[in-house]
Amino acid sequence: MTPAPAPPSALVLAGPTASGKTAAALAIAQRWPIEIISVDSALVYRGMDIGTAKPTHQEQALVPHHLIDIVDPTSSYSTAAFVKDAQVLIADIKQRGRKALLVGGTMLYVKALLNGIDDMPPANTDIRLALDTQANALGWPAMHQRLSLIDPLTAQRLAPNDSQRVQRALEVFEISGKPISQWHTNPQAGSGLNIPLLSLEPDDRAWLHQRIGQRFDAMLEQGFETEMMALYERGDLTPDLPSMRCVGYRQAWTLLDQLGHLGGPAKAMWIERASAATRQLGKRQLTWLRGMTQRHVLAADSPNVGQALLQAVATHWGDAA
Repeated sequence: MTPAPAPPSALVLAGPTASGKTAAALAIAQRWPIEIISVDSALVYRGMDIGTAKPTHQEQALVPHHLIDIVDPTSSYSTAAFVKDAQVLIADIKQRGRKALLVGGTMLYVKALLNGIDDMPPANTDIRLALDTQANALGWPAMHQRLSLIDPLTAQRLAPNDSQRVQRALEVFEISGKPISQWHTNPQAGSGLNIPLLSLEPDDRAWLHQRIGQRFDAMLEQGFETEMMALYERGDLTPDLPSMRCVGYRQAWTLLDQLGHLGGPAKAMWIERASAATRQLGKRQLTWLRGMTQRHVLAADSPNVGQALLQAVATHWGDAA
């Protein structure tokens, strides 16, 4: 008789922004002995708590969290670094007799961990400077249009003003002559781990948009403006850094450069622009998820999503301890 396969060492809980991942993860933590590994490229930065919807200190005290507050906003954190760190953490957590729950919405991280990551060309300073010069003259939408001619798949996935990723896609093509979409679809090294993917996806897009608006209002009440001003006034940050390209921060930085403050009409503009950018982010995240056919979809806007989620986890990890 063939022995039953061992339970997976980890689960991934993904979903678009504001879909309820943090609350869902904490519900799982009440039933299983888990540690949470963040799968969010914004949560790695210290001092960026409110605008990234980082789990609160109280929430983090309920269950161990990893890959949060690990780099300064002046630094960057790559997909390859995430995969390496996540693999080490999953093994460590398993050795401690616990389960690893990877939670977040950075879909490139999710895909790289589950499907593998190719050895793409490293960053090239000269090419990046040349692309920045061209973008300053033409604008990032024009650079996005250029990308659509050489890599329509990637261009379709990226927003025209997503300067960080548009630049990287153009850079990879300049270096290798190969579209970045081909690098993503031809991975060389998988994680080698059995990691099922649970995905929180709303049936009604309006539900998600409403939650995005409510969450941004809550961020403002919690002091997002003060947090943003402290970052802007540090003196060692620039709008080109990956940290300051995060949704909400990028729009605030632009307004601060233009107007010098975030009060009055500027705040209304910030809310409008950041909310629109967050809705676009959610749309892109859902597009990524729908390409991951192995995922187990849970209706995030269903009143029964909590029960359905726990049942889905139990199919992989068995009854709660």
